[in-house]
Amino acid sequence: MANNEESQTISREVLQFQEERSTGVGKPASRLGGTGLWSHFLSYEWSSALLYLFLDAVSWLAIYRMAGWFRYDAFYATPFQFFIINLIQLGVIVIGLYFVGGYDRTVEKLTLGYAVEHILAVTAAAIVSAMLIYSAATFDQTMKPSRGVLLLSFAIFLPVSLAYRRWIRQYVVASSASRSFLVIGGGATATRFYQAYRNSPNGQQLEFVDVNEERVGQPIAGEGSPIVQGNLAAKLTNLGKRYSGIILAEKASSLSTHLLERLVHAQFQETRVYTLESFYETQWRYVPLGIIDPFWPLQSGFQLARTSPYHYLKRLFDVIASAIALIICAPLFVLVTLLIWMRDGSPIFFPQERVGRDGRRFILFKFRTMRRSDQADEDIYTREGDRRVTSVGRWLRKLRLDELPQLWNALKGDISLIGPRPEWSKCAERYEQTIPFYHFRHLVKPGITGWAQVNYPYGESNEDAVEKLKFDLYYIRHYSLKLDAMIVLKTLYTMLFGKGR
Repeated sequence: MANNEESQTISREVLQFQEERSTGVGKPASRLGGTGLWSHFLSYEWSSALLYLFLDAVSWLAIYRMAGWFRYDAFYATPFQFFIINLIQLGVIVIGLYFVGGYDRTVEKLTLGYAVEHILAVTAAAIVSAMLIYSAATFDQTMKPSRGVLLLSFAIFLPVSLAYRRWIRQYVVASSASRSFLVIGGGATATRFYQAYRNSPNGQQLEFVDVNEERVGQPIAGEGSPIVQGNLAAKLTNLGKRYSGIILAEKASSLSTHLLERLVHAQFQETRVYTLESFYETQWRYVPLGIIDPFWPLQSGFQLARTSPYHYLKRLFDVIASAIALIICAPLFVLVTLLIWMRDGSPIFFPQERVGRDGRRFILFKFRTMRRSDQADEDIYTREGDRRVTSVGRWLRKLRLDELPQLWNALKGDISLIGPRPEWSKCAERYEQTIPFYHFRHLVKPGITGWAQVNYPYGESNEDAVEKLKFDLYYIRHYSLKLDAMIVLKTLYTMLFGKGR
């Protein structure tokens, strides 16, 4: 996920791109056969996903066919075999890109972060496709798939599929830049939303309207902020193509029955209507603490349940994957142990009491990355450039190799491979006293990596704990195979580019 500074830079570039379109400098419309029709098509939420899917299918079929024709070494007995193989490969590609948001309109595709995730997804799809095809070929001797054709096809498809996503994304953002979000509400909740939106990468304007006439004409958040307008009924009557969506920042009980009926009509026939929670989750992938209550986990829509089949499937995966990882990483364990012992002596491991699911305490193991200290008033956070971190430990943290011993905890069942960070019991006790709803994160097993870990920097304050909790709550609400797969790919990106601390 791109950071705010990178996303805001992209927003400015896209706005410049839009100005070039209107003045004829870039003239992309001539290549597309009409700006109006193209912009009208891209204004629909489903349009970009359909276009990406269509281009993926056409591109893959053309590339795989041409690669086989040039090399003359891909052989299938019948056209039906060729069709089935292509269908399998395309299905794996679509699933891989779906996991990283390749078909999601709200995912920014112009960032380096997305490019890396796209590369990882297509690479994973190539590996899975090869496994499936060659497994099938062992049972059908008439199939003689070529490794060269498969590798060449994916090598060509990867940059092509990324290029047209970046190209289309420019038009998608530019086509919606002139449209606003209509925010219903002018009170404190709407003000907090405006402040959060202003600090986000979203580039579209906000237009506030309130049913309370006392707030009409006042700025939503002080001088320079949008003015709250009135006459909501007239705006809902003439939505047209002016708004990208409607955001409800007011309690439904404060709206008349007629207005509520009009919002329902707009949701199903004109433009999307968001509650604040659904907007935060759709656009920013976290749950704001200010709009949840003690009954939040009882709402419908939660994927998490003790009887969920995925809960047991995930535990099986944890056991198999952690056991295999421990075997494969055995040489790394030896190497890291020697490095720590040679540079800093013993102990090699750092055991610490952590809090797991349902508040259960357990001992978690990591490679020691900090110097030993007996000071009672020692800082509980690891700061940027912390002098307590050893030279070896700094590299272990950057590459996340200090987390390797946690594979043993995952094998035992203390934690999962994926989930909220297992918090130090001392910190958890403090947070539960000061942060509302912090205990909700104990509804699931903690993990070695998680949604908060890959979307927010290393926490070093109570404020950071609050921000990371928002992402943990999103994970709890959307607990699923898709989200776990996204976390795995983002974790690989973090490890490859040394984003840890």
